[in-house]
Amino acid sequence: MRKYIIERDLPAVGSMDREQLKGAAAKSNTALAEIGTDVQWVESYVADNKTFCVYLAKDEGLIRRHAEISGFPASKITEIKRMIDPTTAGG
Repeated sequence: MRKYIIERDLPAVGSMDREQLKGAAAKSNTALAEIGTDVQWVESYVADNKTFCVYLAKDEGLIRRHAEISGFPASKITEIKRMIDPTTAGG
């Protein structure tokens, strides 16, 4: 599967409380279950007015399908080609 970063414009998401975020996660999980195993949510980072979500998916179309079903916009989808970290400099 390919790795993607999905930028979602969600006004005031950063001020959501734990229960609201729990509900959003449940809604996302329901959409994922409907789509099947060709798309997986890894994690999300919540900022003031957007989230940055890491997904694994067979293709970008599945990311768009998840956005449609869940109601969470996929404002920008970027496929990750490679990863580096501080240890990359040493090898």
